[in-house]
Amino acid sequence: MKTSPMTRRAALALGGAAVLTPASGLLRPAQAAGLAATPTMRGGSNNYRPDAPIVERIGGGGFWMTGTVRRAGDGAPLEGQRIQMWAHTTEGHERDAHSHGATLTDANGVFRMDMPQIVPAFGQAHGHLAYDSPEFKTVFLRPLLASPSDTTLNVEFVLEPA
Repeated sequence: MKTSPMTRRAALALGGAAVLTPASGLLRPAQAAGLAATPTMRGGSNNYRPDAPIVERIGGGGFWMTGTVRRAGDGAPLEGQRIQMWAHTTEGHERDAHSHGATLTDANGVFRMDMPQIVPAFGQAHGHLAYDSPEFKTVFLRPLLASPSDTTLNVEFVLEPA
């Protein structure tokens, strides 16, 4: 049987799935030794606004952006880390100030933000997230939704000290 080589797109999708789906069991705390840092994604910093305010919710809500933040190497959860998020939504474009907001991680390194439904921009439904504090290296993510009708997006940040 002939096997075909993995395409770049397939490799990126597979890699993204490992980073963006902690529910897969690939990133359990007991297995976290040697955990590699999350690389910045191309296009992740588009329309980034430094110092977006910490808010309870962006707009009217209805879509949940969630995730965890861990330290590279030992995988320890990081409390009090500022995560900024923005997107093209039913209430505004990703360049609009009211489409941006930030939140802090809890004691388990978990963050959650209620925001308006993400809609396709340039043909793809996607969110933007950033870790941009001085303690660790900056990371920008631009994960795609599996479907434009999805109402949640969960991501994993693994941060490397600055």
